Amino acid sequence: MKKWNVQTIVLTAMLAGLAGALMSLEFSLPMMPPFYKIDFSDVPSIIALFSLGPVSATLVEVIKLIVKVVTVGTNTAYVGELANLLGIALFILPTWFVYKKMNKTRKAVIVSLIVGILIRTVFACFCNACITLPLYAKAMGMPLDSVVQMVGSVNPSIKDLISFIAFATIPFNLIKISANYIIGYFLMERLSAIRPSFKFIYEANKYDL
Repeated sequence: MKKWNVQTIVLTAMLAGLAGALMSLEFSLPMMPPFYKIDFSDVPSIIALFSLGPVSATLVEVIKLIVKVVTVGTNTAYVGELANLLGIALFILPTWFVYKKMNKTRKAVIVSLIVGILIRTVFACFCNACITLPLYAKAMGMPLDSVVQMVGSVNPSIKDLISFIAFATIPFNLIKISANYIIGYFLMERLSAIRPSFKFIYEANKYDL
């Protein structure tokens, strides 16, 4: 793991604060349920993961949720925040594992991000069907079928839980996660060229867990 020093702590805190602010600047997509919001808070996490290591990225993810809840609150009865918290491990661990297995090369960055997109999208399907949608329905005091019908008003294709997953969960997560990862990758490229602190960790053994 990358050696922790004052610079690493400061950069982690800075990225966490930025991620928290970005998470608060969320917006909806057409034809999507009202509680599905796009934000770019994973961009600082991508930078932290590939320049500072998985511990730093995990701290960025956790702190951003705390910042968002404290400063803005929640409009999903904390169900959305719970989903984000559950997804942290599936963002950090598989991405870093693939990155390490491919010897932390430039190609490994791209492959690990693609794997991360697929894993997080599959997890989102399971999480929505089995955890967050039932919890959201309970928090709203409504049956699960009623929640599905409610979101169906913004997308006529959504008629039941399966169509919700197919026409809302999958496309939304592919759009949101891919956008964050693409922006994070290219921003990381620019930052690594102008600031040594944000260079990719390419040494195969130097910063292993």
